[in-house]
Amino acid sequence: MSRRVLLHVGTPKTGTSYLQDVLFRNQRLLRRHGMLYPAKRHDAHFLAALDLMRLPWGGLEHEAVGAWDRLAGRVNRWDGTAVISHEVLANASRAQVDRALSSLDPDTEVHLVLSVRDLARQIPAEWQENVKHRRELSYARFLEQLRDPERKSRIASWFWGVQEIPEILDRWGADLPPERVHLVIVPAPGLPPNLLWERFLDVFDLRGIDLDLEGERTNASLGAAETALVRRINLKVNSVLEPPDYRPLVRELLAHQTLSLRSDTARLTLPPDLRGWVTELSRSWVEELEPRGYDVHGDLDDLVGAEPSADWVDPDHPDEAAVADAGVDAIRALLLESARLTGERDRLQAELADALHQLERAHLRPTYRARHRIVKRLQRSRPGRGLLRLYRWARGRSSRSA
Repeated sequence: MSRRVLLHVGTPKTGTSYLQDVLFRNQRLLRRHGMLYPAKRHDAHFLAALDLMRLPWGGLEHEAVGAWDRLAGRVNRWDGTAVISHEVLANASRAQVDRALSSLDPDTEVHLVLSVRDLARQIPAEWQENVKHRRELSYARFLEQLRDPERKSRIASWFWGVQEIPEILDRWGADLPPERVHLVIVPAPGLPPNLLWERFLDVFDLRGIDLDLEGERTNASLGAAETALVRRINLKVNSVLEPPDYRPLVRELLAHQTLSLRSDTARLTLPPDLRGWVTELSRSWVEELEPRGYDVHGDLDDLVGAEPSADWVDPDHPDEAAVADAGVDAIRALLLESARLTGERDRLQAELADALHQLERAHLRPTYRARHRIVKRLQRSRPGRGLLRLYRWARGRSSRSA
């Protein structure tokens, strides 16, 4: 039975990928310190979240069946601190939250952890994530759907489900004492980059553990021109490129491994005419959260967001020279990947040719030809076939060949 469970439910784009990678790679070390991060694969908690929430996700929902109960079972058998972490959980309904909490041992001390960032950065980041997941929607249309008060579109419903901080806390933390609800605030721009990790160390009680922090799983961001390029690629390839091919080629190779590395590029930000709306909404959230008595790591005022330091760049009408420059980098990456795959193909073909040559030489050996003639002769009669079966049984072979 776990003494304590730290239930980290998001939100997206708040350092969650890095945190989960550190926890996954350091499982053995954490266990020696009394902490369990139950995951046999990187996406174990993601699959559990899909199962809990019955979410369709490109066929993965079939693989996820039963994943939440298996995860909860491992947590319940652990006599120490256990961590469950995935940002998709932020969108769980109250009924799904009830199911999640009731699946844990009733004597478990549940702590809710919610990492949050200002809307001024979350809104453009969410559109960018949509683009990296094959969406073709323009930035203007995306913003229009977010501002619809009825939230009728799937995009608006999902965005506010994982980003409306007070409402997420109402669903997940309604039955928890406020001291067991922990808010981790992503630092404002300009503050030390390691400050967020320092706050995670405090909340998850990881200080004093010599963790391996050299992971590579991050959810990299793109600039305005790079995001515009990926969206244009989507418009051209979505009808001909299947999802299993899109992810490694477009999302991973182009977006994460190539375009995100470009440093001299305009950031994706809010348009000026929406900054007042976002500021007012964010301030109302801060005023609602302040009297609740949660355990806050950071400054709630950072949720209001700061004015961007650079001029606004419209990703729907970007600098075409910047897009073309990003396109050259994308072509270079694809050419290098094509050359790598060609070299790999040639290597495998050479290995296959050598194996075939060795097999042909083996077939020409007299002992092999003699065995082959004997087997053919024995197979012509019932007693001979019986002798073959006896021989194969004695040799412990299941093959039909002698």
